[in-house]
Parts: sequence; C-alpha cells; structure tokens
Amino acid sequence: MYKLYGQVASRAFRVMWALEEMGLDYDLVDAGPQSPGVRAVSSLGKIPALEVDGTVLTDSVAIMTFLADRHGRLTFPAGSLERGRQDGYTERVNDECDALLWTAARYGRILPEERRVPEIVAPLKWEFGHNLNRLAGEMQGPFLMGETFTIADILLGHCLGWAIAADFPIESDSLKAYGKALRARPAYRAARARG
Repeated sequence: MYKLYGQVASRAFRVMWALEEMGLDYDLVDAGPQSPGVRAVSSLGKIPALEVDGTVLTDSVAIMTFLADRHGRLTFPAGSLERGRQDGYTERVNDECDALLWTAARYGRILPEERRVPEIVAPLKWEFGHNLNRLAGEMQGPFLMGETFTIADILLGHCLGWAIAADFPIESDSLKAYGKALRARPAYRAARARG
C-alpha cells in the first residue's frame, strides 16, 4: 500500500486522482508543506510525498509518472511515439500552465509581503489564457491524447481547477467542457471525497 503525504488543496490532489483512477490502495496523511510530518520523510518539506517500499518520492508529475509506469495505466509505453507525445503534453502543461499559476500564487500572496509583486499577476493571467487557447486549438479528441486519458489530462484538469479558484481566464468553450467532464469522473470525485 502507498502512503501519500499532502492535502487536497495542493498538487497532492493530482496523485490522489491518479491513484483513484488506477484503483490503487493508499493511505492519505493529511500534512501541509513544511509540516513536521512531511519534513520527517522529505528534507524538501514539499507536498506531495509518496512513500513506496521504504523510499519517498517527491514531485507530483514524477510520482504520477512512476505510478503510471509501474501499473501500466494512464500512460503509453516508454519509448513509444505516443509516450513521447504524452510526455511533451505533460511538460508543456507543467511549463505553460502550472508554472504560471504557481508564480502568481507565490508573488501574489505566499511570499512575505515585502517580497510580493502583485503587478505580475495580470501578465501571468494573459499568458495563461494565451497558452490555453493554443492548446485548445490543437486538441483532437476528448483528451489531450485523443481517445486515451493519461496523466497529462490529470495535470491539465488540476490546473484548470486551480485557474478557476485563482480567477485565471479560461476562454475556450471546449476547454471549459473538457474541465467539467474531468471533474465528473468517478475517480476525481472519489479523491475529492477522500480528502
């Protein structure tokens, strides 16, 4: 059984969602970033952290990739062209969506007040919307990889939810519908209920 350290209102939710999609058993340790419980298992103090057979893995995308590869679910086989495309989408969403949301959160409210730069949030919102519109124009199916749901969809789905909560623009009707469909998935709802 896996032991996941984190909280629903964090990137740990992505891992919870992936675990639920794969039907895997896990214990959730409700722990925030830099909490004593997390610091005890990871010197970084960041969440999520996943304990697997005495080893602790960190970073939500790395954890989802590990789980997908280990269980052969939510991914294409390593070395395949499809996996190359999937990894490209995963990295793109991480770079063009997640990074902008996280930068806005840090400079808008998380950093000590004297280090905040709230003026940066408006340009980040514009860039986020621009990136989403390009991505929406490229989608050729219900998911990023067409008919196949992968960890890249979990990542984008989480970012879309984060964007709604942070008042970031989602102009594309197709992406709004995509996000709504992802939030209706039983595994998404199970992860929300568990947390």
